[in-house]
Amino acid sequence: MDYHQKEELLRVSIREFSDFPSPGILFRDITCVLKDPVVFRAAIDLFENHLRTNYSEIDVIAGIDSRGFLFGPALAQRFGIGFVMIRKKGKLPGPTESVSYTLEYGEAELEIQKDAVHPGQKVVIIDDLLATGGTLSAACELIKRRQAEVLDCLVLIELRSLCGADKLKPYRTHSVLKYD
Repeated sequence: MDYHQKEELLRVSIREFSDFPSPGILFRDITCVLKDPVVFRAAIDLFENHLRTNYSEIDVIAGIDSRGFLFGPALAQRFGIGFVMIRKKGKLPGPTESVSYTLEYGEAELEIQKDAVHPGQKVVIIDDLLATGGTLSAACELIKRRQAEVLDCLVLIELRSLCGADKLKPYRTHSVLKYD
C-alpha cells in the first residue's frame, strides 16, 4: 500500500459525530483506527515515513496524555528509542516540571518527569489532534524547559480552521489528515 492509499484508509476510518461533546462540535473519532490493526499500522507507517524522511537523529518520542500514549510507544519502538509521557498534573510520580496553559473552557496543567528528557536531546511530540494548539504548545514549553530540542509535533488530525499550527510556530508540525 502506498502513501496515498494509507492516507485514504485512515480518512475513511475516522468517524464523525455531530454535537459531541457539546452542541456545534463535529467530533472526529479515531476509535476505528485503533481497533483495526491494518489501519493502525498505516497510521504508524505514515508517522514513521515523515520522521525518517526529515530527521537523521531522534532521541525520544514524547506522547501527550492520553491519546499520544496510543501512537507514541509504537512509533518509538520502530526507531528503537524511548517513549516518555507528558501528563495532566498530578499523574506522574517523583520530581516533575509543569506548565499551565489556557483551554477554550478554562485552564489546565501538563507535566513531565524532570529526568524524562535531558538537555540537548532531540524530541518528537505526538498527539492525536491539533485544534487550537494550546496543549501542544504547553508540551513544547515543557521540553524547552528541560533544555531539549523539539524537532516536530506530530498529530493524526489537524483542524485547520482553528489555526493551531500558527500558535506552535516556530515549532514544526506534521499532520497526517487535515480538515477545514
